[in-house]
Amino acid sequence: MSKIGLFFGSFNPIHVGHLLIANYMVEFTELDKLWFVVTPHNPLKTKNTLLHDRQRLEMVRLAIENNYKYSVSDIEFNLEKPSYTVKTLAYLSEKYPQHQFYLIIGSDNLQTFNKWKSYESILGNYKLLVYPRPGYDGGNFKDHPSVIFTEAPVVEISSTFIRDAVKAGKNVEFFMPEASFKYMSEMHFYKK
Repeated sequence: MSKIGLFFGSFNPIHVGHLLIANYMVEFTELDKLWFVVTPHNPLKTKNTLLHDRQRLEMVRLAIENNYKYSVSDIEFNLEKPSYTVKTLAYLSEKYPQHQFYLIIGSDNLQTFNKWKSYESILGNYKLLVYPRPGYDGGNFKDHPSVIFTEAPVVEISSTFIRDAVKAGKNVEFFMPEASFKYMSEMHFYKK
């Protein structure tokens, strides 16, 4: 049974921080592969700065196209909206019974995990691989048997930082995978 890490995110845009975490998860945990699951819209986030789903998917595809350990998934684009992680996990587990899925989240998300739909079901059926975020220790869930804290590098880069920098006319080429940066620049994303 393959062990697949699911790294959910809007990836708006994908940046080197995402790839550092993904690289750590695949190389330093028990995962065999990692799927970047591009989310159409997080029910807990505002949508106003979100690029079109397919454009974000393409930036991720370009970022990872040369690494066989990574895949990009648009699975949530076709599921009922709003998309809830518990439903996506159930769908993937049914569709791919040959895989064991792990959820990859930051310690900030773990701290507020009780706000997630059916979080008890997720904790009861899946392992969570947690990467550190400054100022968050995981709260009430840090000692849960399904939670595995990793020593992934702490990354201070955010998609918001990149969007704001692009809007301000700054060059962010080394904050992003080269192919994704090129696509973003050619398409003039985030300039307005």
